Amino acid sequence: MKRKRLWIWLLLLVGLLIISLLIYRKVSGKSLGIMNTFYTIRNITKSVLDSKNVTAENQGDYTNILFVHHSVGKNLISEGGLREAMQNKGYLFWDQDYSYYGLTKPDGNPSGYSYTIPHDNTDIDGYAAIFKQRVYTMPVNAISAFLQHEVIVFKSCYPNSAIHDDDELELHKHQYLEMRDRFDQFPGHIFILVTTPPLNPAETNLEEAARARALNTWLSSHEFTDGHPNLFVFDFFTLLAEDNPSASDFNMLKSGFRNGTDSHPNQTANKEIAPLLAEFIKESISQYKSHTNQ
Repeated sequence: MKRKRLWIWLLLLVGLLIISLLIYRKVSGKSLGIMNTFYTIRNITKSVLDSKNVTAENQGDYTNILFVHHSVGKNLISEGGLREAMQNKGYLFWDQDYSYYGLTKPDGNPSGYSYTIPHDNTDIDGYAAIFKQRVYTMPVNAISAFLQHEVIVFKSCYPNSAIHDDDELELHKHQYLEMRDRFDQFPGHIFILVTTPPLNPAETNLEEAARARALNTWLSSHEFTDGHPNLFVFDFFTLLAEDNPSASDFNMLKSGFRNGTDSHPNQTANKEIAPLLAEFIKESISQYKSHTNQ
């Protein structure tokens, strides 16, 4: 009798695995290797089971915030105190790092799972792909997981400032326009784009840096944001970049904000800018709430 029950449980588990694989293929259009499949299924399962906890505080006050980032964002949190700053303003601050680190809860503890970001890609093209995904009622893909939160703050890391030619610049503009069009479809959510930080002079040149500045200027302009009340742009690039046109590192990471040849903004930059980002998020939420109450 016990052996029969064991076989029943094993069959149920195998069935669940097969169903999960079919769901993943349906959602993503892709198949996975065995280990990646296991971790993806685990993350999706845990995300679905935890969904009610993630959305529990969603009362239309826009207090539930998700920050999607990699290493630069991690340093804004750990060195700049971004999480504490948001907590002090009365917000629940979740953050999604590399899949290895996963989703961190507002109390600073790991959730034990990661949102399923395809290929861990949070470059510009990665976000463009995520925001094209189909939305489901449960967090079985990245966009559905993101939309559990009322406010989505997202950024690409500094390699995206290596814009090699004008065609690549225009491609990035097109990708951001596609994202903006998708944001219009979710008026109950606020999207805050944190612009890509500049590169260290050791990792770029004046031409690439000028294109990075041009993209940032366009994103921060009324041309990009006007008519899209749930979209806000935090000008991270300008806060970090050298603004003296005669300087050899014009449009690159400022000397006071860098360590050696590393393009990660240093602790000085993080401590200075994290409070500004926290205040910008608060002001954006306030502005959007005022707009919707008109």
